[in-house]
Amino acid sequence: MNHRRHPFVSVVAVVVAIGLLGTMQASAQTDPPRTAWGQPDLQGVWDFRSITPMQRPNDRADQEFLTAEEAAELDQAAVERDVRSWNREARRTEAGGNVGAYNNFWMDRGLKSVGTRRTSLIVYPPNGRMPSMTPSGQERAQARRDYAREHPADSWSDFSSGVRCILGFNAGPPFTPSAYNNNMQLFQTPDTVVVMTEMVNTSRVIPLNGQPHLDPDVLQWSGDSRGYWEGDTLVVETRNFDPKRKWRGTTASTRLVERFTRVDAETLEYAFTVTDPETWTSAWTASVPLVLNPEPMFEYACHEGNYSMPVMLGGTRTEELAGDGQP
Repeated sequence: MNHRRHPFVSVVAVVVAIGLLGTMQASAQTDPPRTAWGQPDLQGVWDFRSITPMQRPNDRADQEFLTAEEAAELDQAAVERDVRSWNREARRTEAGGNVGAYNNFWMDRGLKSVGTRRTSLIVYPPNGRMPSMTPSGQERAQARRDYAREHPADSWSDFSSGVRCILGFNAGPPFTPSAYNNNMQLFQTPDTVVVMTEMVNTSRVIPLNGQPHLDPDVLQWSGDSRGYWEGDTLVVETRNFDPKRKWRGTTASTRLVERFTRVDAETLEYAFTVTDPETWTSAWTASVPLVLNPEPMFEYACHEGNYSMPVMLGGTRTEELAGDGQP
């Protein structure tokens, strides 16, 4: 996990950051840094943490952006939550009760003022929320909930790809801010790009030479990606997702288009559009500003060897033997 930086800043620093945001945007380079072979240079470790929610809260309705004052208030509230968590008395784990969790040392949530001040990461549909699910999407979602309730741990396959440490819960693709390890490193050559997330160290090798996608029957956990340049923006199109990854209930019909644009020396704009006609009534798009991280990526080991898997499955077997749902 990543504990390189934390949002432990004073309210003064938050206000200063908001003031600097306008200056940063105004001074953004019209010509981004370039590689020796002339492409925009997207290389580096990029931090995508943010407390901006994926979907716009209902109480924000049609408010696309926060005011500077509202952003500062939310940032300060995030700082205060961290202070309370740091100062909270430790709790011991209890068999059959509180089993504990990561303490606040590991959390890496970020701030809202460093970025766009949007009320949601979703920028389309205009209401900042995911489109309605299709009837078949709703049926599948209900079937998953019913199955999970009746079969929480029949086997390892009933757990998510994140719990099984196959993919990180924020690694995607697309990658999205979450509790910790919100970092991505991008490597670049004239004909290939590699995108590696810190969470579970998932790597995608993305050809830029126009080679065709894999056969549609060849499904992969992170899909099959192909990239190309559209002006100064790197566009990556991914298909052939294996539904077993269980990302938001999507199917093998999912198509993902990611766009990487170097805004200035410190900022990379990341936007992605998800299309799955079997799940949603329309495509939806989110935008996540990434900030250059001067520190290297950390190795992420997750629970090596899935040591926790027999414990979780064994606990369920114990409950079943008890017959009354209690161990």
